[in-house]
Amino acid sequence: MSMSVGDNSGGPMSEINVTPLVDVMLVLLIIFMITAPLMSHSITIDLPTANPKTKDAELPVAPLDLAVKQDGSMYFNDHLVTEAELRAQFAVNAQKSPQPELQIRADKNTEFKVVKKIIGDAKDSGMVHVGFMTTDAPKG
Repeated sequence: MSMSVGDNSGGPMSEINVTPLVDVMLVLLIIFMITAPLMSHSITIDLPTANPKTKDAELPVAPLDLAVKQDGSMYFNDHLVTEAELRAQFAVNAQKSPQPELQIRADKNTEFKVVKKIIGDAKDSGMVHVGFMTTDAPKG
């Protein structure tokens, strides 16, 4: 008995039976169709939307007003204060979050060493935001 070259009775099958694969996929589809409604939440909650382009609304903080007259007298929020009282106010306000800005209104004839000492006391107490109030130059 001689075997011919074209005889493929002993070779591998060239056709794939897809019927079991289709049966398994249909069973899985039916299982997912049944379980999908059960996975939804039964309690509805109105969730917030996340928008990264918006910033949190910062609470406006009233600035601290410090007026310094020519003779060196200081008025913290329109109340006459001594240096010790002023340092105590700086220490209290430096702990606030967000920290208010200290706005210094010094008379133009006030000696600079008085203003420099105030700034040094404010910085030593932990005040970060210190600004100066000026008037606009006359136009003309």
